[in-house]
Amino acid sequence: MTAPDTLYYSHNLNPRVAVAVARHLRAPLRFVRAEPMGRDREAFRAINPNTRVPVLVEPALTLWETDAIAMRLAARFAPDFWPGRRREEVMMWVSWSAHHFTRWAGDLYFERIIGPRYLSRPTDEALAAAAQAELASFAAVLDQALAGRDWLVGDAPTYADFRVASALPFAAEAGIDLAPWAHVRAWHARLAQFEAWRDPFAGLE
Repeated sequence: MTAPDTLYYSHNLNPRVAVAVARHLRAPLRFVRAEPMGRDREAFRAINPNTRVPVLVEPALTLWETDAIAMRLAARFAPDFWPGRRREEVMMWVSWSAHHFTRWAGDLYFERIIGPRYLSRPTDEALAAAAQAELASFAAVLDQALAGRDWLVGDAPTYADFRVASALPFAAEAGIDLAPWAHVRAWHARLAQFEAWRDPFAGLE
């Protein structure tokens, strides 16, 4: 029997998205928790020379990076999750997330969670406040985009929703303030109705 394709992951922000996508799409993968910046670093270089997760390993293809992995899984298991007829719209939101919304939400995630927990360094509150201020301007854009609709692209969740919401499961701990943005909060509550988004690591290490 052929071994299943493998998704290497950790519980951090980007790997969480990759696992959520895989489980939402019911992709028949083997999930392996890894520490590529820790105990597994040297062995992991053969899989990803960046020594980062997530990584998807198939017999003839190895992919780093969450967005590439999501595109691959959608193409194989659920094309409507990254619909070809609206792929540019999905890509617009993926890019917007990387450069704007999650760019600043990610700073809060790093300052309030990663730095104190893993790097033994205190939160830079000035930097965190600046990130929240920048995030607010893009949260307003997102809130307006979601007014009158449930999902960012079309009538069902796509990767655009998963990607833009990347940091929101960490909102309370990271101090990401979404109080002014009712449409954003309602949208993320809809996402949280999906078990794969709400608890992607259920039953995993």
